[in-house]
Amino acid sequence: MRLAVTGREGQVAASLIERGSKDVEVVAVGRPALDLARPETVFAALAAARPDIVVSAAAHTNVDQAEDEKELAFAVNATGAGKVAEAAAGLGIPVIHLSTDYVFDGAKDGAYVETDATAPLGVYGASKLAGEKAVAAANPRHLILRTAWAYSPFGRNFVKTMLRLAAERDEISVVADQWGNPTSALDIAEAVLHAAARLHHDGNFVAYGVYHLVGSGVTNRSGFARYVLDTSRELGGPYALIRDIAMADYPTKVQRPANSRLSTAKFESTFGWTAPDWRRSTKEIVSRLVLGMTGQARAQMSQ
Repeated sequence: MRLAVTGREGQVAASLIERGSKDVEVVAVGRPALDLARPETVFAALAAARPDIVVSAAAHTNVDQAEDEKELAFAVNATGAGKVAEAAAGLGIPVIHLSTDYVFDGAKDGAYVETDATAPLGVYGASKLAGEKAVAAANPRHLILRTAWAYSPFGRNFVKTMLRLAAERDEISVVADQWGNPTSALDIAEAVLHAAARLHHDGNFVAYGVYHLVGSGVTNRSGFARYVLDTSRELGGPYALIRDIAMADYPTKVQRPANSRLSTAKFESTFGWTAPDWRRSTKEIVSRLVLGMTGQARAQMSQ
């Protein structure tokens, strides 16, 4: 099986490349050959990769910056995503598209299911929701996977930020009234590969649509941070005290969902795959980062 994943530098793309094997070849397709802001590049770039399935992972992900770059955010996250799905349809293959918890407003008391009403709070969430609709309209053979609180050894993410700040400070303020499911991008990659194999081998697969895909277990942001730094300290890495604050004490340009909990029951029942507990996955990644924090790795962490 050959997968083409859009976005060379994203956490999921990097994780898919690492998780590839002799049976599953993963090819990253990105700029300049494929530029979601330039829709005319999409089909040719994906056709050249000769994939069996396309994984649509590239996105404009800076939540606050998207407010000032609304046109670009919609061009990439909505129009561009639709073009990727359209290209996959033109090649006669399915598309697996990555979306986000930010399509919800976070007001629900409990975990969101796929049929809950969407209500994005800002441009980023609105553009990703528009992307979901564009993908579904362009290619009936689609899986839309909403994920949340992604972290990994790659790129910029919450875990790496906590480790960096802990190396610089004695105390870090982290919001305690945001709840969700920390999700390893390496686990996302495993789930994508599992689902892709099902699509590749089951020509009669009919359960296309929207799914939620997050780590098992729930915590708040400050609890997540504490676990990251407690694990780091056990390994001899950086450590700092975490001070709980409210979202209101840490104003941002865009309000974040207070509740990002997503139910994965539909994905589990359809594909027979369950994500590991978030603590297990977090410990694995923190261990990998801390044990590699020497020389050049330390310099990269501080960037």
